[in-house]
Amino acid sequence: MEQDRESVKKRYSRRWAIWGIMALAFMVVFFHRLAVGVVRDDLVASFGLSDGAFGTLASMYFFAYMLMQIPVGMLADSLGARVIVSAGVALSGVGSLLFAFAPSEAWLYPARFLVGLSVATVFVSILKIISQWFLPEEFATMTGYTNFLGNLGGLLAQTPLAWLVVLFTWRGTFAGIGVFSLVLAFCCYRIIRNSPEDVGLPPLVEEGGKGGGAKDLLPALAEVFRSRGLFASSMVNAMFVGTYFALAGAWGVPFLNAVYGFDKTRAANHVVLLILGAMFGGIILGWFSDRLGRRRPPILFFGGIYLVLWALLIFWPGGRLPEGILKPYLFAMGFSCMSFAISFAVVKEVNAPRFAGMAVSVLNVWGFLSMALLSPAIGVLLDHFSAGAPLEIAYQRSFWVCFLAVAAGFVCAFFVPETRCRNVYVPRVPAPPR
Repeated sequence: MEQDRESVKKRYSRRWAIWGIMALAFMVVFFHRLAVGVVRDDLVASFGLSDGAFGTLASMYFFAYMLMQIPVGMLADSLGARVIVSAGVALSGVGSLLFAFAPSEAWLYPARFLVGLSVATVFVSILKIISQWFLPEEFATMTGYTNFLGNLGGLLAQTPLAWLVVLFTWRGTFAGIGVFSLVLAFCCYRIIRNSPEDVGLPPLVEEGGKGGGAKDLLPALAEVFRSRGLFASSMVNAMFVGTYFALAGAWGVPFLNAVYGFDKTRAANHVVLLILGAMFGGIILGWFSDRLGRRRPPILFFGGIYLVLWALLIFWPGGRLPEGILKPYLFAMGFSCMSFAISFAVVKEVNAPRFAGMAVSVLNVWGFLSMALLSPAIGVLLDHFSAGAPLEIAYQRSFWVCFLAVAAGFVCAFFVPETRCRNVYVPRVPAPPR
């Protein structure tokens, strides 16, 4: 018994180092995800991009990320997180360097695509690691912590990035993040281990369901697609996360610049409030769901708030919210949007633990498809509406696509299955001593 307690203590110590280095990698993922909005003016000055072209450039990351989700889920369940995260982070460094030294507009698109393709390995792998190194009732909480640190990377892609661009130019800044990514990839390979068994410790959770080898991956994928509530959970995730990143990653800074006359730094400072809201929302809502022992009620309550906030932006007379409420408004929007993160726990809990990576990857496909489509859609609508209307009205009309998406996601939230925070394949086990 004493030996078991010592094993538990060792396992709990090791898991934080593994999760920590992967969370640092996830910060780099978010940095790339949101950085392009801040350097939009620099890219326009260097390459003469139109709104439509910029929206397409922003979406390249999301298209690549989406295409990689199911392959990454299968790789995470077969090869393990260590190899694919290390390789992915290294490749993202190459993509960042290619972006930094792009000689023409044509080079920007494949560079951005390569970055999206490579960093797609990280989030699914983190959730796979959490499913192996943490208890089932800790999953939503740890997902919240992960999103908190990821959004911290997005925070660095706002005002700090604006400062760095002033000091080192946008090319020098992206070259620096490329070099940092290569170093981080080496650290990931040294530290990450796929499961407690890889370091001679007993498993923390019992595996459930069928399958276990590469030959079982395709049948398992089919089973994931048949899992209860997958479509509803995917639509909540897709519509909420897609609209959030359309604003935080591409159009938030240009919107504040055009409608409120903010310079780049002031606009980025306001978008920071959106990201801070998401950071704290991810932690608090995940913790709240785990402690409540419910999944659907928090999604419905906070998702309803998110829908109301988008309605304010769409229906406010004149298309311009009062400047005095912008900061709390943006914080509340980011906070309430993070109700989508609970959907990761739902799909993990309605699928066998050994295929947690694949289940999360299928959910993620729809989220990144939404991100890939919404940013260019807003750009195309802006090109259309700005020709015959003031900019604040053009943005208001363009953001209708986001409002409708959030409304659709909220309706789907009523059909998300209630798992009571338990995996349907595995009975609850007592928490080990801490």
